[in-house]
Amino acid sequence: MDLGIKGKRALVLASSKGLGQGIAVALAREGANVLLCGRSGERLDANCKAINAEGKGRADWIWADLNDENFVETVSKAVADKLGGIDILVNNSGGPTPGATEDMTAERLETYFLSMVARIITLTNALLPGMKTQGWGRILTVASSGVIEPIPNLALSNTLRPALAGWSKTLAAEVAAHGVTVNMLLPGSIATDRLADLDTAAAKRSGKSLEEISAERQQRIPAGRYGRVEEFAATAAFLCSEPASYVTGSMIRCDGGAARSL
Repeated sequence: MDLGIKGKRALVLASSKGLGQGIAVALAREGANVLLCGRSGERLDANCKAINAEGKGRADWIWADLNDENFVETVSKAVADKLGGIDILVNNSGGPTPGATEDMTAERLETYFLSMVARIITLTNALLPGMKTQGWGRILTVASSGVIEPIPNLALSNTLRPALAGWSKTLAAEVAAHGVTVNMLLPGSIATDRLADLDTAAAKRSGKSLEEISAERQQRIPAGRYGRVEEFAATAAFLCSEPASYVTGSMIRCDGGAARSL
């Protein structure tokens, strides 16, 4: 299938590794010109060199930290300077530290709200006018399966990410007539460094080995395994595509059937 995004300009947040990196690669392989951003210049530079070596889509990068109060201004300027505008925005952020609800303090809530919610929304608002003017845009927000089924010991994530779900659904209705789609992609257990960290933390809490924890978790997934970044990224690329023009206001699961809710 031709995804119809050759030459489209895409920004992928938190793309130095993991799901963000995977999405950037998938979009570039469809011919999109991609701007990567994150906090590791070394990784970002290596990612761009690998993408550019394939010779399909062009890649560039900027250093940008969602914890920085100047994040929105920094990224907006880079989009104008390096891409000359934007067609596809992939909102993505790292997850907060594990913990129970009793571990949440006002300070931690505020810190993570700013980086995981507020700056995602304000960046989208800054870039949205260009999409509306040109009559075409894709806004995809990567969240977590915890939005629909809270994940044990991830109280902060379970609290903050659903705020993005309400925002995303509201925005989708507001901009659909302008040719802009707004969707969320919810990963389940995808084999990334983040998942390895969570499994390691679970092993320490339970006294079990990392291998035991990983095996137990995979047994609970109907697909019987962890997902691959490439599988997740392919789903993201489709949601950012021309053929997906009638998919908006949706939350798409990519979790191997793990969520038990309808």
